[in-house]
Amino acid sequence: MLNLKQIKEVVDVMGEMFPDAHCELNHKNPFELVIAVALSAQCTDALVNKVTKNLFEKYQKPEDYLAVTLEELQQDIRSIGLFRNKAKNIRSLCQLLLEEYNGQVPKDRDELVKLPGVGRKTANVVVSVAFGVPAIAVDTHVERVSKRLGICKWKDSVLEVEKTLMRKIPKEKWSDTHHRLIFFGRYHCKAQNPQCESCPLLEICREGKKRMKKKVG
Repeated sequence: MLNLKQIKEVVDVMGEMFPDAHCELNHKNPFELVIAVALSAQCTDALVNKVTKNLFEKYQKPEDYLAVTLEELQQDIRSIGLFRNKAKNIRSLCQLLLEEYNGQVPKDRDELVKLPGVGRKTANVVVSVAFGVPAIAVDTHVERVSKRLGICKWKDSVLEVEKTLMRKIPKEKWSDTHHRLIFFGRYHCKAQNPQCESCPLLEICREGKKRMKKKVG
C-alpha cells in the first residue's frame, strides 16, 4: 500500500498530467448538473452531453419535465442506456424538488441522496462541482485507479474507497483529486490497455509493475 508521501506524489503527478481536470458534463446550473449526472450512470459523459444539448433547451426547470408525458421524456433520452428508468427517476426527482425544496437543488449531500436516481456518488459530484463543497465521488475510474496504485485495497467497497481517500488526502484537495483521478483513469490508466510503459507513476504502481513483468515474460 502507498504511504501518505507517495499518495501526495501521485496526486501531484496527476495534476501535472491533467492540469485542467474538471467535470466534463455540460451544465449551466446545479439543476442541470443533477439531471446530467443522473443520466450518466453506466454511460459516457460524451454521450450525455450529446443528449443534454437539446434536452436542456427544451427542459429548463423541474416543471418542464412534469409538463410532458413519461413517453415523451423517454423518447428525448432514448439513446442513453437505461433510458426508461432514468426518465421515471427524473420526473420523480423533479416532483420532489417542487414539493420539498421549492424547486431548488439542495446543497446538503444527505438531502440530495433522498432524490430519486441520486446515489452517494451523484450527490458528491453535485456538492463538489455545483456548490464548492469538498467531496470525493467514487466512479469506476476513481475506484480502478485507487486500487491499481495501491491507495486502497482490492477488496474495498466503493464506500470504503471513498473513506480511505478522504482519510489519506487533505480535505482541501478532495475535489481536485477526484477530477484528477477521473482524468487519469479515463485518458491514461484505462480499464483496457492502460498505458503502463509511458506512465510516470510506474515505479510506485503495484499493478503497473506486475503488468510490465508479464509483458517482458
